[in-house]
Amino acid sequence: MPTPPRSPRPRNPDRRPARPARPAPRPPAPPRRRPRWVMRTVTALSVVVLASAGIGHAVLSGLDEDIARVDPFRDMKNRPRAGHGMNILLVGTDKRDSIGKAEREKYRLGGAPCHCTDTIMIVHISEDRDRASVVSLPRDSYALTPPHTDRVSGQQHKGHPLKLNAAYAEGGPQLTVRTVEKMTRVKIDHYLEVDFASFMKTVDVVGGVEICTDQRLKDSHSGLDLSPGRHTLKGGEALQYVRARYVDGGSDLSRMRRQQHFLAALVERATSSGILLNPMRFRDVTRAVLGSVRADEGFGTGELLDLGRAMRNFSPSSSEFTTVPVVTPGHVVKGIGSTLKWDAEKSEHIFDALRRDEPLSTRPSAGAALRVPVDPKQIRVQVENGTRTAGLGRRVDAALAATGFATTKAPVNAARQDHERTVVAYDPRWDRSAKSLAAALPGSELRAVKGQGPTLKVIAGTDFEKVRKVRPEDPGQGELGVVRGDEVNCG
Repeated sequence: MPTPPRSPRPRNPDRRPARPARPAPRPPAPPRRRPRWVMRTVTALSVVVLASAGIGHAVLSGLDEDIARVDPFRDMKNRPRAGHGMNILLVGTDKRDSIGKAEREKYRLGGAPCHCTDTIMIVHISEDRDRASVVSLPRDSYALTPPHTDRVSGQQHKGHPLKLNAAYAEGGPQLTVRTVEKMTRVKIDHYLEVDFASFMKTVDVVGGVEICTDQRLKDSHSGLDLSPGRHTLKGGEALQYVRARYVDGGSDLSRMRRQQHFLAALVERATSSGILLNPMRFRDVTRAVLGSVRADEGFGTGELLDLGRAMRNFSPSSSEFTTVPVVTPGHVVKGIGSTLKWDAEKSEHIFDALRRDEPLSTRPSAGAALRVPVDPKQIRVQVENGTRTAGLGRRVDAALAATGFATTKAPVNAARQDHERTVVAYDPRWDRSAKSLAAALPGSELRAVKGQGPTLKVIAGTDFEKVRKVRPEDPGQGELGVVRGDEVNCG
């Protein structure tokens, strides 16, 4: 990095020419509060100056010594070709040795750990450092290992089937990396291992993470019990949230969606709280977190600075999340049990995007779209023109269809043409769909009609101006299940 130009030295004061007498100073003006954008600009510039002067490395010096090291790439051959950007295999283990007895009981961390990976994700940082793509690999994925040596018994194994999370117990980080690379053909650049204690510490050190839910989340196994609304979760509560598997029938797949929602909220917290704009605070947070993680030898100060600089440019929409699509839930394998088999075509689309350093989804940004409880694609709508304005019905129908609603594409005239206010008529059994449709029609009136059936009716009035863009509360059911950070945070 080039050395920044030095400021010119002041001249010798003895050689300065005499200055004329200054006029009497004016009384000081009342202090003005600096605009927020000024403070942000000054802060950002100070960080750039620190980094360009090499102080960033000085501030983070010594952090390498805090990281426990592993060698997941030892003697690896025939690896996938390197792509652009940086791929980090992030694994969460169920190790809990450093958590005290009281906390174990409080957060339901009893029982013996299986010494396997509880969470497996590929985190891709784009080459331009403007985007992070996170791909969750289900722990129960059907996997085929390459030939390897059992790390406990020393026994030589040929390649054989297992659940993906069992690769860690059998061959540690090295077999986990080799198995993931074999399955995805994505070259892993760095390995980062987080246990229960380091996860809790990370959440606590950033001051907690806000999540929101529109329904009660209760899991007797993890101890999670959240009422509908917004919650700021500290370390132990956050661990309960991401570990919960018995909240609903979705089990592990639903759990991964909650983990993605939580990661999006964590990214927002880190990028909006000033942590990444303050070198000293960034150092303190990083030191607290790295004290209980394990990483490969190549993951050090330079990579931390690289990630810090990248995340300073992040917003929630800069991150995207997905889970590898599965084609056969409950794929039973003799001696292994029930596994999840990946959808080969859809999963290859995701991994190819990582290799090419491209976004996982080509959908336009959600922008200011309003969240609604029911996906517009599931709502059938018949439009009627309730005014004497010719073509209004066709215009409303087209606008609703463009927003995603399943319109009939055959608008008709209403029985009356004197409607001043737009009406959404609905059967009470479809009240959630009606609220979702009314949200797209600002100022509209909801009118319950018993026996109307599943098709909702929009009677366009003279007050109609536009259709507002809406999106489902859990958009992860769309194209390849890809969601952005701004689509899953509390907003």
